[in-house]
Amino acid sequence: MKASMTLCALAALAPALATPLAKRQDFSNVKYPTGTGANLHEYPPNTGADLHEYPPSTGADLHEYPPGTGANLHEYPPGTGEALPFYPSKTHLTPPKGPRPSSFFVFTSTYHILATPDQVVNGTTNPVFTGGLPGAQATYDFGINVDLELICYDIKLTGFRGVYQSPAKTATHVHEAVRGRTGPPRLAFPNPMGNGDVRRSVGCMQGPFTTGLIVNGTDSGTGFTLARIEANPSGFFADLHSSLAIPGAVRGQFPG
Repeated sequence: MKASMTLCALAALAPALATPLAKRQDFSNVKYPTGTGANLHEYPPNTGADLHEYPPSTGADLHEYPPGTGANLHEYPPGTGEALPFYPSKTHLTPPKGPRPSSFFVFTSTYHILATPDQVVNGTTNPVFTGGLPGAQATYDFGINVDLELICYDIKLTGFRGVYQSPAKTATHVHEAVRGRTGPPRLAFPNPMGNGDVRRSVGCMQGPFTTGLIVNGTDSGTGFTLARIEANPSGFFADLHSSLAIPGAVRGQFPG
């Protein structure tokens, strides 16, 4: 008897099961019954809205990452980025291998220069030390990228008096000459500015370069390339000129 009833029930369901999905009843417009969530203005009690903190063991009470989740790894796992062309292999102190990327944040050389009054000279045939502007001092930090013909600078000046004065377009330069000699400016930087005793000039310049100083009908920066500094850094110096010390307030030779 039971088997007969089961067979009858299956026979009754067969037409419905055989109907294609597209022709079955459409439930897309059916609304949630009252009390099932559609008309609730807030979460029912004890469903999470009234909890003041995460339940235990859900992560809020953990003081550090669980073992193996990444916090205790000393380097990137294989295949997660450690083999990218310009990422360091293991630490940020390791220089990248292969061709240098053309980036404004990559320098092919860097220089730190201390410029003081006692290094200033004047004259071309028999230059003499002038003493510069007593009490003044400047530091020049340069980063050079010869691939981009780019030089970035951070110039800090203290103890300056008078006003900036130079026949070039600014009074802050890099000249081409060895220690104790004078030479033409090849680069002209914005003059350090600021309130009080400390003045600063920070930025980057990209060639071709000009200085505004015309020598024999040509700008003294014309044709100059930064590769010349890298090839012979001690053949260049940085300086700055004041109306109280026109040959130079301070001067400092590139290390090399």
